[in-house]
Amino acid sequence: MTNASSTVVVTGASAGIGRAVARAFGATGARVALIARGRAGLEAAAADVQKAGGVALVVPVDVADANELDAAADRIEDTFGPIDVWVNGAFATIFAPFDQITPEEFRRATDVTYLGFVYGTMAALKRMKPRNRGTIIQVGSALGMRSIPLQSAYCGAKHAINGFTESLRTELMHDHSKVNVTVVQMPGVNTPQFSWVRSKLSGHPQPVAPVYQPEIPARAVVYAAKHPKHKQYWVGTSTVLTLIGQRMVPALLDRYLARTGFSSQQTDDTIDGRPGNLFEPLDGETGTDHGAHGVFDAKAHAHSPEWWLRSHARPLAAAAVAGSVGAAAGRTLRDRRGARER
Repeated sequence: MTNASSTVVVTGASAGIGRAVARAFGATGARVALIARGRAGLEAAAADVQKAGGVALVVPVDVADANELDAAADRIEDTFGPIDVWVNGAFATIFAPFDQITPEEFRRATDVTYLGFVYGTMAALKRMKPRNRGTIIQVGSALGMRSIPLQSAYCGAKHAINGFTESLRTELMHDHSKVNVTVVQMPGVNTPQFSWVRSKLSGHPQPVAPVYQPEIPARAVVYAAKHPKHKQYWVGTSTVLTLIGQRMVPALLDRYLARTGFSSQQTDDTIDGRPGNLFEPLDGETGTDHGAHGVFDAKAHAHSPEWWLRSHARPLAAAAVAGSVGAAAGRTLRDRRGARER
């Protein structure tokens, strides 16, 4: 549960989903610690949090360094007090056919996108478990359960996150721990990653349609923090359909993605490859803030009916029950009145 006195850590907070998540927690009045490599993006994220009504702390850290991340957690607790919610969202990756990726590139993508989540979870659990409270949220992806071409490093890392989180959850259950861990599986989102990712494609990378604005995933993460006992949350109709399809007709999806997966992830704008932010941030101290949104605002949905229904399921159910009770009470009164009149 988050409130105005909560301390929240967000990794990958300088841009994209992490940036939107930080701002959303700021709107709850929380104290938000912002972790990423890029100083320019972090400073801008801090301004977002404060404008929204929260308190911000900038902590420049490469999440692939476990010791740095652990030291950052100490600094955060020294400044803000005990960490209540830890959101793992940082990632770095490469768009390319697998046989064009070097071992160094694949390892770096894995170190950040997978081990960064592992190290963040370690840092959070080290502090939460002795207190027997706290919530760890993994920013997952539909691609962590249904892989697509050109993103082997990212898909592999996201699959690994699901595996290790599931193992951790069963261990916490065995220990009767009150620390919660949940995964929020995301759809294609309009974030800056498609403009600064390392790419060996001929066209500009783009998210697989339908594309959602990052504020929708951000609302889902805040909701998960308030309702952390659910194992997973699926965000967006595309995520729901993809994951159901993967369970029912995985071979059919293989053939479909083999035909469409290359073209659907590239625009017609030609690029000649670029180093991207895989090894170095593009929003360092002298860099440019990239914000939460990418370049696909015109294509992105600002609303998700599926998520609205999911996040309002309990109030809607309660309203339905209340309506049924009211209707039953009305019928009972009418029946009694009729009986007296007879």
